[in-house]
Amino acid sequence: MADTEQVPVPDPAAALAAMNGSEALNATVKFVASAEGTALAYGSLVLMALLPIFFGALRSVHCSKSKDLGEHDYHSGFRNASDMPETITSRDAARFPIIASCTLFGLYLFFKVFSQEYINMLLSVYFFGLGVLALAHTLSPLMSRIFPASISNKQYQLLFTQGAEESKEEIINYEFDTKNLLCLVIGAVVGVWYLLKKHWIANNLFGLAFALNGVELLHLNNVCTGCILLGGLFIYDVFWVFGTNVMVTVARSFEAPIKLVFPQDLLERGFEASNFAMLGLGDIVIPGIFIALLLRFDVRYEETPPEGTEVKEESETEKKDQ
Repeated sequence: MADTEQVPVPDPAAALAAMNGSEALNATVKFVASAEGTALAYGSLVLMALLPIFFGALRSVHCSKSKDLGEHDYHSGFRNASDMPETITSRDAARFPIIASCTLFGLYLFFKVFSQEYINMLLSVYFFGLGVLALAHTLSPLMSRIFPASISNKQYQLLFTQGAEESKEEIINYEFDTKNLLCLVIGAVVGVWYLLKKHWIANNLFGLAFALNGVELLHLNNVCTGCILLGGLFIYDVFWVFGTNVMVTVARSFEAPIKLVFPQDLLERGFEASNFAMLGLGDIVIPGIFIALLLRFDVRYEETPPEGTEVKEESETEKKDQ
């Protein structure tokens, strides 16, 4: 008889255990971004951080000039109270790190006690409304330039009052036109996209709109106030970022467009990438409002030079004529 070779029969339990072990190992392995992907992600974040600072500072100059002309003037652009710039005083700057710390720690406790899913659902609806209005306000100057002249630009007003005629009080008084309505429709489309998909591009569109509006509408009253604000928030960042895990925990749990993100694995996975580098909007808006203050000062200085400058120029001209 010929010798027969025995073939070992594999054990199904052992094979299943080996398979589960390999899947667990793959799940624990962290994705390592390539050098090109990392450079693209952080370079894009730097560019996205500079854009709202640049355009927001320019628009803050226009806001300041319009406010000087009169906030109730239709041509000033301030038809609604939400379009008015908010002036930050030194007292506000001193209180801001304390208020921000209380808010941050409160959110941290909320995420620890309550379900993260329901909190993010409420926040998504809240930021949906804010994002639509912020994006519409951001697109409004661009829409005014590209809006066809052949289409009639009608005026609308949303008015909601309380009380009788003698004691009537305005609760909502929002004026807009066809251009603003079109901007609101575009913002609503982006908002629905964000609610349904939570896509990083929709998140960045809302984040850029928030940052630009913050730089445009938050005005420091002087340089000293800016130094107080930057100094206080420097201590705030050092404590909450490096001293505790509160800031990182809230940022990762908070599903709202309060940060700019860009995928480090975009080159490998395309627009479905999921390994993100992020930058908080506070790191953009706070330095941005200080830069906007310096730009407004430069513009005001050029328009109204110090006393004696014109006299000196005239005297030098007279000497040349003589």
